[in-house]
Amino acid sequence: MMRAGEEPFLMIAIDQSTASTKGFLFDAGSGRSLAEYSLPHRQYYPKPGWVEHDPEEIFRNTREIIRFLVAKAGHQAENINGISITNQRETVVIWDKKTGDPLYRAIVWQCLRGDEICKEIKAKCYEDVIREKTGLIVDPYFSASKIKWVLDNVLKNYSSDRIAVGTVDSWLIWRLTSGVHVTDYSNACRTMLFNIKRLDWDEELLELFNIPGSAMPKTLPSDSIFGHTDCDRILKHEVPICGVMGDSQAALFGQGCFNKGMTKATYGTGSSIMMNVGNEPIHPLKGIVTSIGWGIRDEVVYVIEGNVHATGAAIKWLADNLGLLSNLDEVESICSSLEDTEGVYFVPAFSGLGAPYWESKARGLIYGLTFKASKAHLIRAAVEAIAYQIRDVVEVLEDIAGAKISELKADGGASKNNFLMQFQADILGVPVIRSGIEDMSAFGAFLMGCLGLNILKNFNEVSKLISAIPKDVFLPKMPALTRENKYSMWKQIINRLVMASSGDSGY
Repeated sequence: MMRAGEEPFLMIAIDQSTASTKGFLFDAGSGRSLAEYSLPHRQYYPKPGWVEHDPEEIFRNTREIIRFLVAKAGHQAENINGISITNQRETVVIWDKKTGDPLYRAIVWQCLRGDEICKEIKAKCYEDVIREKTGLIVDPYFSASKIKWVLDNVLKNYSSDRIAVGTVDSWLIWRLTSGVHVTDYSNACRTMLFNIKRLDWDEELLELFNIPGSAMPKTLPSDSIFGHTDCDRILKHEVPICGVMGDSQAALFGQGCFNKGMTKATYGTGSSIMMNVGNEPIHPLKGIVTSIGWGIRDEVVYVIEGNVHATGAAIKWLADNLGLLSNLDEVESICSSLEDTEGVYFVPAFSGLGAPYWESKARGLIYGLTFKASKAHLIRAAVEAIAYQIRDVVEVLEDIAGAKISELKADGGASKNNFLMQFQADILGVPVIRSGIEDMSAFGAFLMGCLGLNILKNFNEVSKLISAIPKDVFLPKMPALTRENKYSMWKQIINRLVMASSGDSGY
């Protein structure tokens, strides 16, 4: 770590998320963020269930954020000595290797256009092969079907030698370095094309999806140097890009979940609930996937994870589509003003149900409306649904790991809501520990970058920075019988919805 009298070592961490791109200027000596800046990008919905982003807009925003942070650093800008990147996973960009121009909009992780392709893969009986090699289930959530859709429908006659494919980290690194095509293990493993045991692209799966291996980036451990950039001379000198991770894995790292069994939940547009399972992959069960948490030098850490499609997105939908909220900051006070939801339950399956159900045909549901129900009850039901969905996943993670969690670490934008954090503790029956750092993904990528550049020498120094972060602890208060009654009703509603969506008897 930094010693007294030494020049500060500053790093920029880029967090490229679903709704926006954020940048942070971190001081490696204290772990503090000295400045931050965020720019939203437009969401495109060309057809029902389709979601796209503009890759050029995302890069422009990234460059402007770096420009802002350099200006904020002032005379200390010469001490900016690295850039880390964390990003929305599964979202894919396809561009021309010679021109660097995107060949289509980025297809977002939420997009369902790959559903028919996934059905075809299942019909070929490849589900077990894909699960064994990648740790993932066959679902349009992951990147492979999105890539195939673009190649089949947009680039059918395009020269395969000109095509570059990558997740958002790859796209940003390519543009920042003028042509370095790389990614890290934590992003590669979410494509449904990466063999998590051999740590390389799987030739059989590339052939199955008819994706040229030449289009795929080189894969590296998360603490590698991925390239160098001065960001079109915005920076005072070229700096290494080091510390590249998918957003959920970066949050797990930033939370200090370095030991087996440690678990976190990130509350964002969707939510990732992730558990460290050590240096050997676990064969996943019951709608949970196995992924690579991170690679550091020769060591790989595996995780099991459940992804919930819509958590914070459900609250935003109430505000933007129904006009029930004029300000998202009022959600907590509205929820706290009620004793309960009057029996109203809200299932936000806008783009299907994610873990542990993975029912892509399911659609959103509001259950239990009576004349006593008001918009406030619907808002509270949407917030409670976040906690119910997290418990759905936690229970399966515990079953796979063979042990109960003792606490849940929480981060992400929606974790600021004290009502949600308390209800989460109540519905789980374990303490919820909320970090004082809301943007844990950026913090985790920054820590990884510091390790890779040898600014932080080991995990002890990383842990010291993490332990200095203030935390809030929410202890369960709800009586056990009340907790189980509420959750039992949630499960009944979910199970009936899944049955109806799959064609069995239900609603």
